[in-house]
Amino acid sequence: MGVGRRSVVLGIVLLICTSVLVTAQEVAAPAAPSLTREEMATFLLKARVTRTRDAGSGVTGSKRVTLTDGTLTHDAHLQSVDVAAPVFEAGRNTELNFKDTYRYNIAGYRLAQLIGLETVPMSVERNVDGKTASMTWWVDDVKMDEKDRLKAKTLGPDPVRTSKQIQVMRVFDELIQNRDRNQGNILWTSDFTMWLIDHTRAFRLGKDLLKPEQLARCDRGLLERLKSLTPESLVQAVGSSLTRLEQEAILARRDRIVKLYEDRIARLGEAVVLFAL
Repeated sequence: MGVGRRSVVLGIVLLICTSVLVTAQEVAAPAAPSLTREEMATFLLKARVTRTRDAGSGVTGSKRVTLTDGTLTHDAHLQSVDVAAPVFEAGRNTELNFKDTYRYNIAGYRLAQLIGLETVPMSVERNVDGKTASMTWWVDDVKMDEKDRLKAKTLGPDPVRTSKQIQVMRVFDELIQNRDRNQGNILWTSDFTMWLIDHTRAFRLGKDLLKPEQLARCDRGLLERLKSLTPESLVQAVGSSLTRLEQEAILARRDRIVKLYEDRIARLGEAVVLFAL
């Protein structure tokens, strides 16, 4: 092949590679800049909705929306479900005083912040197309959900950290009495951080723990923050996203969680029961 022909071929190859690179960059979603909580809340409340589509699996008709404020573009999870029924039957299961409501996404985020849990995405109340809904920050950099993790039989690069995160999730789910922590609403990012999403069927009025046998260990800081939780700090945090009875149920379950761990510590010692995440 002559020098001239080789140059032409090389130029075509470089052009194709450059085009592929540009296309990949256009398709890839840009990473969201670091925002303060106030900036993130303002974005979720005020940014314009430019695209709406189904969020994927689920039965509540939730939507994935793209928001932009002219500078930042990012996705969010929009849920307007607000259902209550005295009796709810799903297969063999029957639940009394059933609720499935967007309010609980907002309450879940606010309560998580109160007890120092940073891996429940921000959720705010917003009216969209005449419907009041929760607008929840879409989690970036998701590698897999819990179903995929279990299928892959992996605990990630740091199995001890992964196991600790699972224990924290179990404490949180008992606190909010979450009856719908399915594998699709446990997300793992590429650094194997667990994110907990979709709490529309949590915050039941039951005061007993659902699965106390699963509460083997607890993060030391989380336990201390649970102990310091008061009716006043709770109502200030959750506001109108929870009723008085729902708040009272949280405090009753908190008491049971704390007592369970205090009893375990008395029997087994802090070194066995507590850890730092």
